Amino acid sequence: MCGIFGYLGSNQQAGSLILDGLKTLEYRGYDSWGVAIKKNDGSLYIEKHIGKIGSASLPSFPAHVGIGHTRWATHGGVRNENAHPHTDCTKKIAIVHNGIVENFETIKSDLNKKGHTFKSETDSEVIAHLIEEIYKTEPNKVKVMQKLRSHITGLNAVITFFPEDESFYIIKNGSPIVIGEGDNEFYIASDASAIIPHTKKVYFLEDNEMVELSKKGVSLFDTKGVHQNITYTTLTYAAESTEKGSFDHFMLKEISEQPKILRNIGETQKTEIKKAADEISSSYGTYLIGCGTASYACLAGTYLFSKIAHRHVNFAIGSEFSYLLDFLKENSLVFALSQSGETIDIISSVKKAKEKKAQLLSLTNSQGSSLYRMSDHNLLLHAGPEKAVASTKAYTAKISFLYLIAHQLAGTFEKGKINLLKAVDEISQIIQNKSSIQSLAAKMKDYKSIFILGRGVSYAAALESALKIKEVSYIHAEGFAAGELKHGVIALIEKGTPVILFNPEDETYEDTLSAAHEVSARGAHVIGVSSKNDKVYDTFIEVKNCGNATIIPNVVIAQLLGYFLALAKGLDPDKPRNLAKSVTVK
Repeated sequence: MCGIFGYLGSNQQAGSLILDGLKTLEYRGYDSWGVAIKKNDGSLYIEKHIGKIGSASLPSFPAHVGIGHTRWATHGGVRNENAHPHTDCTKKIAIVHNGIVENFETIKSDLNKKGHTFKSETDSEVIAHLIEEIYKTEPNKVKVMQKLRSHITGLNAVITFFPEDESFYIIKNGSPIVIGEGDNEFYIASDASAIIPHTKKVYFLEDNEMVELSKKGVSLFDTKGVHQNITYTTLTYAAESTEKGSFDHFMLKEISEQPKILRNIGETQKTEIKKAADEISSSYGTYLIGCGTASYACLAGTYLFSKIAHRHVNFAIGSEFSYLLDFLKENSLVFALSQSGETIDIISSVKKAKEKKAQLLSLTNSQGSSLYRMSDHNLLLHAGPEKAVASTKAYTAKISFLYLIAHQLAGTFEKGKINLLKAVDEISQIIQNKSSIQSLAAKMKDYKSIFILGRGVSYAAALESALKIKEVSYIHAEGFAAGELKHGVIALIEKGTPVILFNPEDETYEDTLSAAHEVSARGAHVIGVSSKNDKVYDTFIEVKNCGNATIIPNVVIAQLLGYFLALAKGLDPDKPRNLAKSVTVK
C-alpha cells in the first residue's frame, strides 16, 4: 500500500531520483508523501505534503543519500505531520514504515513517560523513538534492530536511516521490501518496478531477515543477528513503458492494451497453460483464491472449469480462506491469483496452506513477488505494468488463462483459443466504438445506483463490472445473480433505475431475459448486453457470441463505462479516493 524508495550512491541528484522513484510507485495508492535527504553539508532535509506528488519538485541541492515514502493513512488522519519519514527527538534517526504496529499505544505510553515528544498521531512514529531509546544503551545498530523487532508486533517493513553515517537498516515481517545493487549504488523499494529502470540485480527480503546497507555494501542477517550470505536475483523482464503516451489516463491506456495482451496469451502460453492443467489434474482438489478483482476472476473460473472441463474447483475469497483450511490435504492444490503478488490476505492464507503441505500454483503479474517466490508452480500474466488503481488488463488476462486452462483440461485447447481470439476481435471493436459507451455514461452520471445482473459465468462478470464502476465513479453499483431478483433485490428497483443485463446466447439466455421483463415492469431502464436485441431493452449494446469467452468483452464494456462515468463526474479514474493498488496491510 505505502510506497518506499531509497537511494545511496554517487548520483548527486538523490532528491530528484527519490521523487521519481516515488512517482513510479504512485499506482499503489496514497494520500500523502515525504522525503528525508542528507545534504552534502551534513544537514538532514525533510519535506512532507498531503495529496499527490503531481508535478512537485524538490529544491536543488547536492545530495547522494535519502529515503522517500508515500502514505496511505491507517492510524491518524491525512495531515502533513502524519506523513513519513518520521524522526526521533534528536533528529538523528529517520524511519519509513509499511504495515501496522499493533502494540503502538503501549509503546507510546511507555516512551511518553520517558520524556519522548511525539508530533504525529501515527503508529509509525513510535518506531523512531523506540530506536532512539534502545540506541541510548546499545551502540551496535544490528542489535538495536533485533531489539526493535522483539518490541513491535504486527506485519511490517521498517527502513531506518541514520544520516550521520549514511546507513540504512531494513527489517521485514510481512510487508514487501526489495533492495537493488547497481554500479557503486544501492536502491531500496517496496516494489521491484521502481528499481528495474536502474538495475535488475535485486534481493527480495524474506520475513524476519534484516539488511544493513551502507557505503561499505550490503550485509544480510537472520533473526539472531548472524551474518548470512546474500544471493541476488537477476530479473529477466524489461522495464516497460510506464508513461501514458497519447492517452489521457492510464486506465484507458490499459483497457486499450487488452487485445494485444490477450492475443499473446492465446498464441504463446500453451506450454505454461499445459503445466498448470497438469498440476490441477494430479491434485487432490483445487482451491481458487483471490481478493477484490482477482476473487471475481476466481469465481468466473469455477464456472469455466465446470462448463468446459466438467471439473469441480473450489473458490474462496483470499481474506476468508485461512478460515477454510481444515480440509486441505498434502496433495491439495491452492491456485492463488494476485496481480501484485503481494496482497497480504493472500500471502497469509497461502502460508497457512503450505504449513498443511498443500501445493501452491500462482498466477501473478510480478516476477519475484512474495507470492511468486512462495509458489511451487508459477504462471505470469505478461500483462505489463498496471498503473491505474482499478485493475482492467490484469483481470481479463486472468480470465483468459483460466479459460484456456479449462480447455486444456478438456482436451480442446485449440477450440478455446479460437473463441478467445474471437473475443479479442470483439474487444477491439468495442474499444474502437467506445464513443457510444461514453454517450451512455453521460446519461448515467447522475444516477445514485446501478444494478448489474447475470447468470452463470455472467454473474461473475456482473460482480466485477459493479466493482469497476463503483471504484472509479463512486456510484453505488451492485452485481447480482439474475435468479436472485425475487429474493430481495427487486425491492430496490424503481422507476428509472438503470439495470445492466449480461445476456449471452447460451443456456442462461431465456431465464435472464425473464429477469429483464421483471425489472422493466417495475420501471427500470434496462441496458441489454447481448448478441441478440430484444424489445425489453431500453438500451442495447451488441456483443457477438464468443462462447464462454464472451465474459471478457462484456466486462470490457463495464470497464469503459466506469472510466467514462468517472470523467463525466470530473473524477480521476487512475487514482480513486481511499483505494490502494496493492493491499499489503490487513
